[in-house]
Amino acid sequence: METTVQIDDIEIGPKAPLLLISGPCVIEEEGIALDIAGRLKEIADELKTPFIFKASYDKANRSSIDSFRGPGVEKGLKILEKIKQSAGVKILSDVHRIGEVPMAAAVLDMIQIPAFLCRQTDLILAAAETGKPVNIKKGQFLAPWDMANVIDKCRFAGNSDIVITERGVSFGYNNLVVDFRGIKIMQEQAPVIFDATHSVQLPGGAGKSSAGQRDFAPVLAKAAVAAGADAVFLEVHTDPDKALCDGPNSLRIETLPVLLKQLKEIRRIICG
Repeated sequence: METTVQIDDIEIGPKAPLLLISGPCVIEEEGIALDIAGRLKEIADELKTPFIFKASYDKANRSSIDSFRGPGVEKGLKILEKIKQSAGVKILSDVHRIGEVPMAAAVLDMIQIPAFLCRQTDLILAAAETGKPVNIKKGQFLAPWDMANVIDKCRFAGNSDIVITERGVSFGYNNLVVDFRGIKIMQEQAPVIFDATHSVQLPGGAGKSSAGQRDFAPVLAKAAVAAGADAVFLEVHTDPDKALCDGPNSLRIETLPVLLKQLKEIRRIICG
């Protein structure tokens, strides 16, 4: 069963152009986020690639109590709204609590359910009931076919504009592995995004934070597009080694154009 999701002029699905979802893991400060969004928009426009900007306003699932979480809901959404207007981009961010969903829905073009919360029924229903498209990240603890139950929760709330993100599954301690069969399996339910940079994360691998292997993110991204993924999710930063969240698995923004050209060519070949 082939399904598509429409966000204004952006279509996500098997016959649509490859979608790029990208940005820093978290809003560190307004200036950095605006700069990255502007640069990403330029890259996407130059390569004629549909693009959605993603950054979190609050990372509620960090490893340590000392970890940087972001500016918070109210300030963070104001920054995202400014980015949306100034850069002229669609915006995606994640929600962690039911109470923040209405505020987020007023700004976001797509609402994201984090992987660790993908079975939280009330949160999923609240996001779905906004009528906004919902991106649900598959939990590291779920099999691909388990996502059918999650999708059913959104549909129960009257929302069929759903996409699923593959971001790897737990494989022993502090490690993830990707089974690319999952893309085809989950596409029976909804379009599938592949999160290449979180898939090379080493959860908790640095003790009080996650480690990562960013060099492998382009490899997995190309494999996922070859397997039929409808979109790629890539965290980028101007200086990943100094990023306040997920730096070890984030890509340097200047490396994106070459990778995106390769991904688009793979998409062209497999789609005929």
